[in-house]
Amino acid sequence: MRSSLFKKFFFTTSLIIVFSLTAMMVILTFVYNDYLSSSNYKSLQKSCKTVADYSETVIEYSNQPIGIDVTRSIFFTSKSLAEVSDLDIFVTGTDGEIVICTCDEWAKNSVCAHTKSKISGKFLARVEKGDISELSNLGIYGKPHFVSATKIEQEGKCIGFVVASMPISVSYKLVQTVMKYYLISAIIPIIVMFFAIYAITYRLTKPMKQMSEAARAMARGDFSRRIPVKSDDEIGQLAISFNQMTNSLVQLEGMRRSFVANVSHELKTPMTTIGGFIDGIIDGTIEPEKQSYYLGIVSNEVKRLSRLVETMLHLAKLESGEFSLKPEEFNFRELLLNIVLSQEQRIEQKSININGLEETQDIMINADKDLLHQAIYNLVDNAVKFSEEGGSIDFILTTDRRNLIFRITNSGKGIPSESLPFVFERFYKVDKSRSANKTGTGLGLYIVKTIIKNHGGNITVTSRENDKTSFEIILPLTK
Repeated sequence: MRSSLFKKFFFTTSLIIVFSLTAMMVILTFVYNDYLSSSNYKSLQKSCKTVADYSETVIEYSNQPIGIDVTRSIFFTSKSLAEVSDLDIFVTGTDGEIVICTCDEWAKNSVCAHTKSKISGKFLARVEKGDISELSNLGIYGKPHFVSATKIEQEGKCIGFVVASMPISVSYKLVQTVMKYYLISAIIPIIVMFFAIYAITYRLTKPMKQMSEAARAMARGDFSRRIPVKSDDEIGQLAISFNQMTNSLVQLEGMRRSFVANVSHELKTPMTTIGGFIDGIIDGTIEPEKQSYYLGIVSNEVKRLSRLVETMLHLAKLESGEFSLKPEEFNFRELLLNIVLSQEQRIEQKSININGLEETQDIMINADKDLLHQAIYNLVDNAVKFSEEGGSIDFILTTDRRNLIFRITNSGKGIPSESLPFVFERFYKVDKSRSANKTGTGLGLYIVKTIIKNHGGNITVTSRENDKTSFEIILPLTK
């Protein structure tokens, strides 16, 4: 069964915290144990030194060796130190036999269980060379103890040893007590952290889960899902980006459906006309003397289909980036004049007044000349097409030293305000208000906008019904 992101994140984070706390406890145990060992050894060594110094002093002034009457005096001093620090202190002869022991049994009888054993000779031989602090059973204990030992000297000669010991269990009990309180004190933070991790993990993974569900819904064609934005952090920004992507996909889906519908319509109409007329000629419905006329209509429709397909292929190249710009420096005013001259016959037929061309100035621009020729031609062609008889077309061409500014305005029926936002979309036509001419493909202005956008420029339109329509292009002088 597939594990969810929530479970993975929650359990991974929880394991990291548990592992960290465990590692911390282990490290703390070692550190504290090392500290206790060092502290114990210092205490044992200090006790040994105190007893050894005292023993040397007593022996020197009494002029008696260890094991006779001086033992009682040394015993009471050793006993006091042992009770204060909870130690066992032994005073031995050079042969390792225990002469003095701080246990209660020895205090009563001068004999105890410890005196029945000898401290290891190897151990004492090492002590004679220098003080020792280590773990050892001394040959008298069943288990290792913390042990420190030093020698007793008289006139530079070793006459005995002082050995102090402490059970390891004492340190273990302290460490266990500390660890016990550590665990007790850690339980509450651990519980709080688990709840916090759960809440944070849920908060982090919930948008992911919603995005996953929304993505699956989009794969089924449902674009209605949106991710609630509840924060301004990276998750919130991701949710915003996802919603924007969804909106873009909705728009693209709408454009795709509209494109398919428009293309189907644009292709269906001439194909129906062509098929109808050809069937009429074949089955004899159309009389022979009229066949040339209808074949002319069929020819025009075929040419219209060819123009539509060619334009769509051109657009596809522009949009996919396959059609790379080929910039060159040229005079934009000269390009504009040539385009207007190419429309001279149509302009004269409709008695259209051309204004502003004489006032335009030469402006050099670095751009793709062929593409800009197509864009400006489409604008001039539309202006001539949609100007009424005896109307006017006004041109303005100027520069702000960084950009070229071109505006073309034609009189006519204008564009309704509700149609203005859509004039640059594919296949969009404003037939009712613009013209009765329906031979166009509805791609002209879309091509213009695409070309201008590829040059890093911008195009806008303003219009008033039954008055004038104006298109303005702003283009960088260098591309």
